[in-house]
Amino acid sequence: MESPEACSSGEASPASPPPLAAAAAERPSEAAALRALVDRVRAGEVDAAREVRRLTRASARHRRKLAAAVDPLVAMLRSPAPEAGEAALLALLNLAVRDERNKTKIVDAGALEPLLGYLQSSDPNLQEYATAALVTLSASSTTKPIISASGVIPLLVEVLKEGNHQGKNDAVMALYNLSTITDNLQAILSVQPIPPLIKLLKGSKKSSKTADKCCALLESLLAFNQCPLALTSEEGGVLAIVEVLEEGSLQGREHAVGALLTMCESDRSKYRDLILNEGAIPGLLELTVHGTPKSRMKAHVLLDLLRDSPYSRPKLQADTLENIVTNIASQIDGEDRGGKAKKMLAEMVKVSMEQSLRHLQRRASFA
Repeated sequence: MESPEACSSGEASPASPPPLAAAAAERPSEAAALRALVDRVRAGEVDAAREVRRLTRASARHRRKLAAAVDPLVAMLRSPAPEAGEAALLALLNLAVRDERNKTKIVDAGALEPLLGYLQSSDPNLQEYATAALVTLSASSTTKPIISASGVIPLLVEVLKEGNHQGKNDAVMALYNLSTITDNLQAILSVQPIPPLIKLLKGSKKSSKTADKCCALLESLLAFNQCPLALTSEEGGVLAIVEVLEEGSLQGREHAVGALLTMCESDRSKYRDLILNEGAIPGLLELTVHGTPKSRMKAHVLLDLLRDSPYSRPKLQADTLENIVTNIASQIDGEDRGGKAKKMLAEMVKVSMEQSLRHLQRRASFA
């Protein structure tokens, strides 16, 4: 090593590179560093898997450059060491986010078998992370049929029933993704998802993504004969959907009115009064003015179904809700729809106090 005196002499060795060049020569290229990181994952290093997770958390570029880590990470999923499996699972989750090629690569590498094992884990964190991974993987049209055929649906419904809070939210998201394949709807119904779906919906903020997906899934399931009966058997089930109709996001309200419409169309005589008694009219009226194009159309159709009763009505209601609903379909169209809707809402509140009071009492009982 050179002495301090030699360094201060101002004379440089002919073989010494300039300081910046020396620094660049000592610093490995990013590509070499990422290759070395993948090699460490292949060697089973848990810290390397954690580093992959860190690098891919918010970087699409690193997700692409670290795609080679998928196979060794899937192999690590099968490790008997819980910390290794968790690190691999979280790294794979980040690699899959917004990267269709990585999603396909993860499924093709055989990740589904260990993921299904984690869904049944007694460790709630591992179960939650596996459910989150399946939400991401099932969003791909390429991987969705493969995931559907893996036997995952009963396990996701079990997480919906017994998982922790985040696990339940992710389970309904994954089930919704899989429900877009029509053949999966019967498989979902066969494992009795309605009670846990309604329980989750009742406990969720009505404008949340969870509420959106619950109502979207219910809208699809209600097309099957056994589903409306299962829904109405759940205390507060229809009311929970009506609350989304009133308080949900635009998308959630669209699915909520679709769910109620599907139910009413399946057996109008059986479900018409039930929907009316849960106070759906104000939300439907508002949707005809402020909803999405689809929800406006569905609200019109449902209001038309609700307006006429095949049964005689109590005299108390003869000049109130029945007549208001009877005229909705014809009056709500045309000019000044907003003004007409507001006028009808004010009239309904004024003349149907008895029904409003009953509705409020029912809500209080479920609060």
